Amino acid sequence: MSEDQHMGNLYQRFPVTIEKGKGAHVWDVDGKEYIDCMGGYGVALVGHQNQRVNDAIKQQVDKIITVHSSLYNKTREEFLQTLIGLAPEKLTQVHLNNSGAEAIEAAIKFARKFTGKKGMVAMKGSYHGKSFGALSLTFNPKYKKAFQPLVEKVSFATFGDIESLRDVVDDDTAFVILEPIQGESGINVAPEGFLQDVRKLCDEKGILLIFDEIQAGLGRTGRLWAHDHWDTAPDILCLAKGIAGGVPMGATLVRPDILASISKGEHSSTFGGNPISCAAGTAALKALTEDGLIENSEKMGKIFREGLEKLKEKHTMIREIRGKGLMIGIEMKFEVRDILMGLIREGVLMLYSGRNILRILPPLVISEEDITKVLHSLDTILTEEEEKRNVQG
Repeated sequence: MSEDQHMGNLYQRFPVTIEKGKGAHVWDVDGKEYIDCMGGYGVALVGHQNQRVNDAIKQQVDKIITVHSSLYNKTREEFLQTLIGLAPEKLTQVHLNNSGAEAIEAAIKFARKFTGKKGMVAMKGSYHGKSFGALSLTFNPKYKKAFQPLVEKVSFATFGDIESLRDVVDDDTAFVILEPIQGESGINVAPEGFLQDVRKLCDEKGILLIFDEIQAGLGRTGRLWAHDHWDTAPDILCLAKGIAGGVPMGATLVRPDILASISKGEHSSTFGGNPISCAAGTAALKALTEDGLIENSEKMGKIFREGLEKLKEKHTMIREIRGKGLMIGIEMKFEVRDILMGLIREGVLMLYSGRNILRILPPLVISEEDITKVLHSLDTILTEEEEKRNVQG
């Protein structure tokens, strides 16, 4: 692949060259069709070639592509109104940026400036991005080792354990950041009551609570916001991935008093809030809320997980099924690379989380028919793998 000559060895790559997509399906250059359970790592939230998003981009391209935030723009204004109309009620202001890592970087700066404190607490198993600030809050040492020293004063608490969090916060803790469902470390769902306990602890100690819903937000889990499952809300909410239907965009939603602490020029983004992303963003949010995609996520997620639980009864290789909505992890007893390659042969694209977990993040438009096919393909490949292991064993 000539891409490899120029892009270096930065990505775990699969031998598939994708040419086009529609809904929850993609096609390679040879015309082979795949059911897309990768969804661009969750970016293809409203489906490939979503009609609303395509139309919005085409209309905007004929008007103007870039308007810096030092000027006003009606497309941006419409997007902001749509987003804030859906946001948790106290989060009425937003910094627009271009990616998940940027959304996190803004949150770090806002929280530290507002509180005047320096300490930061994230969770073991966390993943918040790979730029310096975001990387400092990411738990896995393998991502960080070569780049030390990172931002200092970061502590990690055990995800789901409120006592562990109590032990690491102190008088200098500016914020606690967590994913309501951890994505990269294997679709770990917050235990019941944990988010409420964290919220209470933060309120008691004057600490800001940041939720990273870059992967779990915007209908992915069968609710608009992942934190809705636990009836709680953050002081800052970080979004990206599917927010603009596939066009790069990030957003950091904040309480107005927090943003008011930032002076002019202390934080900005050249491309943040550009009209193309904003047009696509309004269309994507309308698709989610007006076309039944969040409901479909909940319904299809249940069907998917029921089917996977049946496969678990049949295949001893499967250790556990986790997730909510269409954010699903399948923990295996072995490494999953051969399973992923087998699925590609069967016309299914799937992700991994670490070496032994399959991760499913399909577009929220996926159908029951597609899910049935994916389950059948997975059954076939697991049967093959078991036969191979029995022969070798």
